[in-house]
Amino acid sequence: MKFEKEFAQLLFRNAVIFIDSAIGYINKGLDSYVNMLQAIVNLQFAMELALKSSVVSYCGIRTVLVSKQSNLSDSEIEDLYSANKLKVREFDDIKNFTKGKNKSTELAVRMGISLVLALIIGSAFILLRETLIANDKTSIWNAINNILFQDISQKGATNAIGIFYIIGQLFVNSLQLVIVPMVFTSIALAMCKISDTKKLGRISYKTILGFLSTSVFALALAGVIGFIIKNLGLFTANVENVTAQAGVVSSRNPLLIIVKAIPNNITAAFSTNGSILAVVFVAVVLGLCINALGEKIRVLKTLLEEVNSIITVFLSFIITKFGPVAIFVLITRTFAIYGVDNLKPALVYVVTTVFTLLLFLVLGYAAFIAIGARLNPIKFVKKIGKVALFGFSTSSSAATLPLNTKTTTEELGVSEDIASFILPLGMTINMNGTAIMQVIAAIFIATSAGYDVTIGNIIVIGLLALIASIGTPAAPGAGAIILFTVLTGMGYNNDAAILAYSLILAINRPIEMLVTSLNVVGDAATSVVVAKSEGMLDEEVYNSENIMQVIEN
Repeated sequence: MKFEKEFAQLLFRNAVIFIDSAIGYINKGLDSYVNMLQAIVNLQFAMELALKSSVVSYCGIRTVLVSKQSNLSDSEIEDLYSANKLKVREFDDIKNFTKGKNKSTELAVRMGISLVLALIIGSAFILLRETLIANDKTSIWNAINNILFQDISQKGATNAIGIFYIIGQLFVNSLQLVIVPMVFTSIALAMCKISDTKKLGRISYKTILGFLSTSVFALALAGVIGFIIKNLGLFTANVENVTAQAGVVSSRNPLLIIVKAIPNNITAAFSTNGSILAVVFVAVVLGLCINALGEKIRVLKTLLEEVNSIITVFLSFIITKFGPVAIFVLITRTFAIYGVDNLKPALVYVVTTVFTLLLFLVLGYAAFIAIGARLNPIKFVKKIGKVALFGFSTSSSAATLPLNTKTTTEELGVSEDIASFILPLGMTINMNGTAIMQVIAAIFIATSAGYDVTIGNIIVIGLLALIASIGTPAAPGAGAIILFTVLTGMGYNNDAAILAYSLILAINRPIEMLVTSLNVVGDAATSVVVAKSEGMLDEEVYNSENIMQVIEN
């Protein structure tokens, strides 16, 4: 706002006045109790006003307003300011606010440190594994694996301990525990708050358009790169003696996702994390009904708000306290359980897919923010980094949703109404990374299996991948399993294709981790673009660095 600089200067001038007053009482002599008390009080006021001035300068005027005033429009705030009725938060509230901003930065740093340590120690375990196997000491590695990394749910692992597996699963399970109630309550409350039905329609239209825009660009990029690599004759891989390490293949028609969007049993929709789209539908319907009934529905709305608040506190604790540890454990284990032998056969596929994913992650979304929202993409990239890292470590869009929501609203300045609608929906239907992986994987499998892949084939693969990715559950490894649907649709089903597909299942875990990063970042990018178009983006929060000097107690 145009008067923010003036307001910050006014606060600072008042701070100087109180400092001058405090000095006056000090000069009178602190041996007097009254003089000493007045000096302390004036210094307190001076510090408070100076801090408020600094916060306004860095983060905008809304950061220091009382809660009721922060919800007013810019013109209403300016009118209050002109009438000298503007009130600001108390001193302690301001200090807590600045400390909260610093906490987000600290969390990102801790996650970054965890990633570096995981890469170093994970690489060390790979070397240790290969060295022991090469020297006929497989039993030693098996013992280490059973103690640290073994999946204790697998058949024959009854005597294994699997410390890293247990810690990682406990963390992921704790996040997945609240996925359904969080999605349900957040979307329902968002529908309750939107009084303008036309606005809701616009938001829905813009959201779907944003998802489709990024998806089409992602598919086109994957198709072009995959076609080039195929024509260079590089998609040749040894697919012998590789065992699939993923779940059971599903060949269901991807169009069933449309049918399943409206559940025939409301309790069944809430019984599994794989029916998120059905949960979204029920939440939207409930929220719109509460919105239409208005004051007639109070208890249910209050219950939704209270459940949502409980979930927020729980997730904040889990992510802040255990997130960095979980990242270290999950990534270290991923490195350790994949040996060189399993990674060698499809090195070209891995390199091609990783390159394409990283290219779209770094440049694709930056371009989308710059063109779609006309904002500085560097700000977005810096702030969304920890979300991408979190998605990479958990390999689950659902598990990353809490942190994505927190970052999108608190650091990117997106309205909670927008974020609570777009992010859960995007988690279900916006799978750019999954689509890229499926296109390149399909080209790789078809080529290695002896099929002639033309430009027309790639276009059809892209369409099938788009549909299949929409129906991909927000769970680890799901993308590679749904890939079978694309292969079946294209008729790539000879023995060599099945064997190549098994190879993908065996080595695709690291790629699935990067795929998740793209998926969650894409949801956040769309939220920013839609919020900006609706005037529901706080650009001061978006452009802020979230790093400031804080006056400590």
